[in-house]
Amino acid sequence: MNVLVFNAGSASLKFELIRADSEKPDLQQLHQVISCSIEHIGGDAVLSQLQDKKVIHKQQITANDYSTATQQALKWLNKQEISNKFNKFDVVGHRIVHGANRFTAPILINDEVIAEIEALEELAPLHNANAVDVIRATHKLLGNKVPMVAVFDTVFHRDIPDFAHLYGIPFELSERYQIRRYGFHGISHQYMATRYAQITNTPKEKVDIITLHLESGCSATAIKAGKSIDTSMGFTPLEGLMMGKRSGDIDPALINYLATKEGVEVGEIEELLNNKSGLLGVSGISHDTRVLMKHFDTDKRVRLAMEVFCYRILKYIGAYLAVLGGAKAIVFGGGIGENTLFVRDRICSQLKWCGLMLDSERNQQTIDCEGKITSDDSGLHAYVIPVQEGLQIAQQAVLTIF
Repeated sequence: MNVLVFNAGSASLKFELIRADSEKPDLQQLHQVISCSIEHIGGDAVLSQLQDKKVIHKQQITANDYSTATQQALKWLNKQEISNKFNKFDVVGHRIVHGANRFTAPILINDEVIAEIEALEELAPLHNANAVDVIRATHKLLGNKVPMVAVFDTVFHRDIPDFAHLYGIPFELSERYQIRRYGFHGISHQYMATRYAQITNTPKEKVDIITLHLESGCSATAIKAGKSIDTSMGFTPLEGLMMGKRSGDIDPALINYLATKEGVEVGEIEELLNNKSGLLGVSGISHDTRVLMKHFDTDKRVRLAMEVFCYRILKYIGAYLAVLGGAKAIVFGGGIGENTLFVRDRICSQLKWCGLMLDSERNQQTIDCEGKITSDDSGLHAYVIPVQEGLQIAQQAVLTIF
């Protein structure tokens, strides 16, 4: 079976062609044939083809919006020789960030589903609307013969118990407006948990780990018996860890305070917290750790930004160790988790108290690849598992139509 996967971000569109060897595939029966991304949509758009996460081809394209980006993606796929061998798409999987209470599992897409995803736009304005544009453009180009499945980032966190997802606000307001901690990056956290079970030969019911999705957006998840029981992001993706451009946890009174002091509307402060804070805001240079580490030894604000970033992660790990009653491992994933040695070293070095013994050589060698970075006799292990959301989305799409 051939699965086309679309992953619409806030300013980019990833698309992959995945081959499934079974109608009920596990992750090991899924194979990436083509992986691409379109970046800078609405500006000087660039289409890049990747192999093992390295760019092997790049070209300028015209992509004024997500509809035209989708058209360009399918046009480019049709021209590829390898794609022609897989020219029949059996199903298309779409990543959707926010499913709220309405969607508790992947679902076959129809007009009603599209309308409901669109109605949730106010909860994820940077993502849901873009995904809907991609869905509509795909349907227009491929027609009704190819089924499409929506796979939601929030679904993996549906098992979080009431006492963990409820906010301390009047209960009637939570009920009336469906306010709860939904959590995000669920596709990524689920992939890390599944791969951890596979590479360590651990039954799902014994997967007690903490997963860290660390890139521009960051989140931590406590996983008990293979299920999410708590996660750092909440009602929106703004809560939790400090991120590339997002503040993460703050005192909510700061919003009105800053709006008053700066003489601006609350919406402008929310924009500041979402797009001008985090690593970018503290460092004053960049949200990208690859850039920041080049200035680490010479810029005090850069050092401070990286220290705050690691400290926030460490605090959540400590909290989740308590929530889980201990864990088997900590798993690093996402671009920062997979590539930034400083972050892994700083966090792991402060976890010796609970038995984590970092193996410096293993840590140095495990860059953008899968592996254990602790010593074999470590009481708490740490792993790096590069996240492949496309495989997880493809699996859910296939399982939904069969």
